[in-house]
Amino acid sequence: MHMDGGPRTARERPGFWQYIAYSYGKVLPPQYREWVIRDLGGPGANFRMAIRLILPAFVGLGLMWLIPASLFVHVGMTLPIFLPFVYFSFVLGRVYRRHRLQVHGLDPDLADWWAHEKDYALRREYEDRFGR
Repeated sequence: MHMDGGPRTARERPGFWQYIAYSYGKVLPPQYREWVIRDLGGPGANFRMAIRLILPAFVGLGLMWLIPASLFVHVGMTLPIFLPFVYFSFVLGRVYRRHRLQVHGLDPDLADWWAHEKDYALRREYEDRFGR
């Protein structure tokens, strides 16, 4: 769906390989601007960004589990790397999303458009119910 509620056309969403390249730094063509805004600023954007950042670390650290060792050693060599990675992926998600918007030539403040719209709707509901 468009941000204005209309139907989505097939060209508005990147293909599989474009999506993979976009997920790891490639800039999409201008025809996908609206999709990029929804992806980086819409509902679930911080979670999607965190998954994109965590997945390569998970795969890379998963290879360490192929080394013959005890469970204690595997956990000891991967968990101290993985947990901070997950933490910073979520904590810095907004910063990463703002950067990605800027790289696409868009306003970095669009990273928060969904939250602002939710806040605006809640405020209107409150004002309608209780007045100013």
